[in-house]
Amino acid sequence: MSETHDEDAMMQEPVRVLVVDDEPAICKALMIALQRAGYDARSAQSGDSALALMGREHIDVLLIDLRIPDTRGDVVFELAAATHPHLRHQTVFMTGDISERATRLIASCKCPMLKKPFELREMLTTVAGLVPERKLDVRGQSA
Repeated sequence: MSETHDEDAMMQEPVRVLVVDDEPAICKALMIALQRAGYDARSAQSGDSALALMGREHIDVLLIDLRIPDTRGDVVFELAAATHPHLRHQTVFMTGDISERATRLIASCKCPMLKKPFELREMLTTVAGLVPERKLDVRGQSA
């Protein structure tokens, strides 16, 4: 297989988004919205399962809740970004916690934040803004 063919195949793959939230209904709703927008969506309901999935699969964009019972979202983010540096700039935090501490944690990660509850359109727009350039034209759909 030629290098050009490998690059073409890579360019045709949909953008893979991992949703990490301990609430099954939120995972399901976000996955449906992302899939309808043309993304390859995955979900995990714990920090440990998210990290395990990222160990097996490439993730383009991480959409993560700050408050996850087993491992806080900011900790999962730091662990993921240590092995997948692109996630440092391609992660969105979701939270219903609007405390000063939560806001500081997210601000220190320099990632966008969606305050729960949020509109699905707002989430799709935020994710689309983080999509790697090489894949933007491939989806053929606006989010």
